Amino acid sequence: MTTLSTHTASRHHAAWGAIFSMALGVVVLIASEFMPVSLLTPVAQDLGISQGQAGQAISVSGFFAVLTSLLNTPLTGRFDRKKVLIAFTLLLTISGLTVTFAPDGLIFIVGRALLGVAIGGFWSMSTATIMRLAPPHAVAKGLALINGGNALAATIAAPLGSFLGQYIGWRGAFFIVVPLAVAAFIWQWRALPSLPAQGDNQRASPLRLLGLSHVAAGMAAILALFMGQFAIFTYLRPFMESVTGASVSELSFILLLLGAAGLAGTWSIGLLLQTHLFRWLILIPLAMAAIGALLIWQGHSLLITGALLAAWGLVSTPAPVAWGLWLSRALPESAEAGGGLMVAVIQLAITLGAALGGELFDAVGWWSPFAFGLALLILSALFAVLASRRYLHSDAASAEASPT
Repeated sequence: MTTLSTHTASRHHAAWGAIFSMALGVVVLIASEFMPVSLLTPVAQDLGISQGQAGQAISVSGFFAVLTSLLNTPLTGRFDRKKVLIAFTLLLTISGLTVTFAPDGLIFIVGRALLGVAIGGFWSMSTATIMRLAPPHAVAKGLALINGGNALAATIAAPLGSFLGQYIGWRGAFFIVVPLAVAAFIWQWRALPSLPAQGDNQRASPLRLLGLSHVAAGMAAILALFMGQFAIFTYLRPFMESVTGASVSELSFILLLLGAAGLAGTWSIGLLLQTHLFRWLILIPLAMAAIGALLIWQGHSLLITGALLAAWGLVSTPAPVAWGLWLSRALPESAEAGGGLMVAVIQLAITLGAALGGELFDAVGWWSPFAFGLALLILSALFAVLASRRYLHSDAASAEASPT
């Protein structure tokens, strides 16, 4: 209790070195997750498997990320959180080595499964850890920093993997993440303070949090948001090739522009979220829905499509920062279990959005996943309104119940 009280009392200034070390870990995690996108063909040829089997490298990491995010807090809640975090970073390093030197498809998939465990564990703890490393007024900035690492890695991972694969092979491209993971491990080991386990960590179950009405509404909004986002985002390339008529170079430039705009949005959102948080949670999906509708209407124009996708990146990429800040306020005493639940919901939403969008794309036409996505985004805004009202109601109830 003394250690916890001392730590809480010392949180007048954010431990930015520790937060930056976590941001580096996020860069390596996300770069590792998306690296196979541009390397499936050489991986399949070298390991003697089909491209479909090689593509399972992404889905298997997502599956284990969901599983770990739900089980992490119940299983490791009694341990120092610093040790658990750096253990996941060490697992990231082992995953990189396993994938790089995989002699066959099975070992390759095992390496990707280890990566999924690292992703689910690290991400599920990120919001709760930032809350302990930064004072309340700096939490949004800290979340923006680590999500900036997410946006950066998501932007460069696939093109960097493709570029490096031409010169050093797919194994060399995957090995690039290993020294970065080692650097993140050392930095976190030196920069992160001791974070003793808190009582709630040991008994919190992520799924039980759905019994709180404001949490259930918020998670429904998150599910609809990311389903809608990835129903649209996953099929941008075939849309731009078949409808917009973009060349490969034009396509690459627009996607790079989307990523750069997302990075800018993530870095700037922290200041905007200091006030009127729920207003932004409602406006973000509505803006994305409007962009989706405009893409259906004006998608034949290369110039308009490029501008709309830059706006999409600017608006959509900061969404995890906004919902991470919501989590820190909605569940201040159970942020780690809530983080595990949120990561599981996001991973599930990405899988469902991409899968259902693909079915619609093939069966109905290119516009259908966009229409499906914008409907989900409007639904997300409605759930955000409901989450806002229920949060304010629960906050008022807590205030009335507390002694004066």
